Amino acid sequence: MFLKIKNIPKVSWSSENPLNLKPRLSTFFFLCFGLSLFGIGEGLLLVSYTGASPWSVLAQGISFKVNASIGIITFFISIFVISLWVFLSQKPGIGTILNAVIIAAMIDLCLNYVSTPESFILKMILAVAAVLLVGIGSGIYLVANLGPGPRDGLMTGLQKKTNLPIAAVRAFLEITVVSIGWYLGGTVGVGTILFAFGIGPAVALGLFIVGRIFR
Repeated sequence: MFLKIKNIPKVSWSSENPLNLKPRLSTFFFLCFGLSLFGIGEGLLLVSYTGASPWSVLAQGISFKVNASIGIITFFISIFVISLWVFLSQKPGIGTILNAVIIAAMIDLCLNYVSTPESFILKMILAVAAVLLVGIGSGIYLVANLGPGPRDGLMTGLQKKTNLPIAAVRAFLEITVVSIGWYLGGTVGVGTILFAFGIGPAVALGLFIVGRIFR
């Protein structure tokens, strides 16, 4: 059922205006909580050593071609993606800014304090948990409605233009990005493939859970 979700649910703590600069404390809390889960998921995927997320694969592939660091390339990819919002009637908000800050902090926290499992099975379990955390975290902070991150803004904007299910739109974006990154020389692993195919349903699941709990 959750795979057919097409709209972001509205709950009691959702902001009425995505450009709200003075959100309620509950809205701000869930925004930060969702972004923290997202960042922890991204960090755990890296810790699992099963492969990077598709957008990191793209950044790595481009960095090989232009001789720049993955961090710099990631920044410019984000700027480019936000520039596409002009054609999708999307506008950045507080959540757009905090997306970069909180997620980066959580990734570093995971890399510094979480150890990589020794067995392949445990690595895969960690990778699956990472994808689920990213999806659920996405669902929570999208419902807060304080402005999506660059990639999620692209996802929701395309969904509104095409009226396709969110899961299908997100999966299409991730598969396209990782394919380009791999073609350019980026490293693809089992975890990358898991993320590419699993993130769409995971985001839809996150939206479904939040909508059911707080309806």
